[in-house]
Amino acid sequence: MSREHIRRRCCQLAALCATLACLLAPQVASAETATAPASGIQPLAAPGAIRLELQKVGGSPLFALEGARIVVHGIVTPYVAGQTVTVSFYLDGRKLSDKVVSVLPLAGGTGQFRLGFTSRDGGLVQARAVHALTEQQAAFSANSKPVRFVNPNVALGDRGQSVRLLQSELDVLHYAVPLTGVFDEGTGQALIAYRKMTGLERVPSAGKRVFELLARGAGSFRVRYRGDGRHVEANLTKQVLAEIEPGGHVYKIYTTSSGKPSTPTVIGRFQVYEKTPGENSEGMVDSNYFIRGYAIHGYAEVPTYAASHGCLRVPIPDAPAIYAWVREGTPVDVYNEDGGGSARVSADAGP
Repeated sequence: MSREHIRRRCCQLAALCATLACLLAPQVASAETATAPASGIQPLAAPGAIRLELQKVGGSPLFALEGARIVVHGIVTPYVAGQTVTVSFYLDGRKLSDKVVSVLPLAGGTGQFRLGFTSRDGGLVQARAVHALTEQQAAFSANSKPVRFVNPNVALGDRGQSVRLLQSELDVLHYAVPLTGVFDEGTGQALIAYRKMTGLERVPSAGKRVFELLARGAGSFRVRYRGDGRHVEANLTKQVLAEIEPGGHVYKIYTTSSGKPSTPTVIGRFQVYEKTPGENSEGMVDSNYFIRGYAIHGYAEVPTYAASHGCLRVPIPDAPAIYAWVREGTPVDVYNEDGGGSARVSADAGP
């Protein structure tokens, strides 16, 4: 190939490369333009979070009384001046209201808000707080724990959510109570035991004061003899009987009627030495004897005060469960809160 021919081919290749460069230049420029940040665009909004706390509620699960005012306290992180959130309330899944509230500054870069709410209807209420998307913050939201609004005025024969909640709260405190949603005799006896422990009138009905005390967790049984392991304690001052598990953990609490002043229950620390199932000739049901004729047993009459001939009477429906839990050798501790009482063992103690 001649030198002149090679020179012409090189010129042709150079011209072709120049043409291709011209064709590709706009596309490269477009790509660069697309990836380059445009002036004036703000960076991504910062993430945030809300934590909702309920105040003026109590119990486990949480509850409030119909017509009472609860408070939703929100903690917002981070705080940004001018923030607002929309708080919605739902009753059994149905939205009741919306309200926009301002977020106020707290220490540590957080903010807070408070909003009250009242329901005159019973049901499960839940709050939801929403922070909308802004130039400074992303959208975020949170739900509160549900709280049940209940009618506190329940008595024998009633049924429904208020009764179910009452039973649940008594059960949490270890009172022997059915969990049926029906206010039956067993519920009434458990409530009497609770009223005894909290110093209320000894009647088988609830009310505002009962639920207020339950919301605070009041009415727990104070164990005196933790070192006795698995044992029974009879508090004659309160007229209640409690089964205690090892470590001082309360298992069940029952109403009881101990010896009347003329035939008092003997005070002291004893052990069950004999058990007789069923009903005997004196009407004692499922008896657990702890000294002489003194026994824990079921009986047809269990007044709310001390009325027996020395024994610890319990309602007949409770007797089988107590009989099954108590064993021969189980310690029984009987006491008055003030330390008083009779230590004399009567030969003719009875039901």
